[in-house]
Amino acid sequence: MDTIAPKLVTIFGGSGFVGTQIVQLLAKRGHRIRVAVRRPDLAGHTRMFGSVGQIVPIQANVRNVASVRRAIAGADIVINLAGVGHSRGAQTFQAVHVDGAGNIATAAKAAGVSTLLHMSALGVDQAAEVSQYAKSKLLGEEAVLKAFPNAIIMRPSLLFGQGDGFFNLMGALSRMLPVMPLIGGATRFQPAFVGDVAEAFAKAAEGQVKPGRIYELGGPQIETHKDLLARIQREAGRNRLMLPLPSGIAKLLALPFAILPMPPLLTGDQVELLGVDNVVSDAAIKDKRTFAAFGITPTAMDAILPTYMYRYRKHGQFDRDNAPSPVL
Repeated sequence: MDTIAPKLVTIFGGSGFVGTQIVQLLAKRGHRIRVAVRRPDLAGHTRMFGSVGQIVPIQANVRNVASVRRAIAGADIVINLAGVGHSRGAQTFQAVHVDGAGNIATAAKAAGVSTLLHMSALGVDQAAEVSQYAKSKLLGEEAVLKAFPNAIIMRPSLLFGQGDGFFNLMGALSRMLPVMPLIGGATRFQPAFVGDVAEAFAKAAEGQVKPGRIYELGGPQIETHKDLLARIQREAGRNRLMLPLPSGIAKLLALPFAILPMPPLLTGDQVELLGVDNVVSDAAIKDKRTFAAFGITPTAMDAILPTYMYRYRKHGQFDRDNAPSPVL
């Protein structure tokens, strides 16, 4: 494996689902890593991914410019993975996705950082008119490129892998609910394996792709939301009726979640997102701004989902031998 001389890398949001994967890959390549998070006391698990002292969780809040500057000081590479799925309190879409992203890019430029990677989301340009989440992500991209023109923007699709948010949630619901609600059943998705996305980030961090570009990362399979729910039920050994819900009714059902203290299961904004296709654009394919740019052959869901979705079967791990064969 080709590597560059070890660098100091600051990763904002490095203790999350995508971040832990990137931390592991960069640590194996010999880089020193600062995992910049709001609660470093909850990011201690990242230390085990490297040798003693190689990975250090530090306190930083993307809304606080001083803490961002401290986290970036002396770093060669900066990666921003910070994001929120819903606005609540001070953690709003504007504060995190737009202002926070701008704070990081501005501080990185001022500190002389050589490489800045920023994680956005696939399809935000198409969904910005209907979704505040998508709009904020798109504005965040603009803020980053304005402050740091050579930044690399990554737009991954819906992610799957051990610990993912979508497939695990749907698997749990298929185990608990007699009926599966279906919102935007015809909307197309192109799920990407988190390991492939992390590999793309690692290669980009080491300068293996052109800077100043937006890369769209989607897997090898395009399926509708209805197809994905059917796939999840097969993996979970369930056969629940899927009940199509119009977006208006789905938004009404989402309203009670907005007032609960826990993270909402569904928001009105997410309902809007479920109505917009989430696939790699023809322009990105033509310009080779996809996994092809990184020399990565994306992994199919069939190869990964069975390795962890068995837990939602009736007898959990004891049903693994009786799980359906991967779809060919």
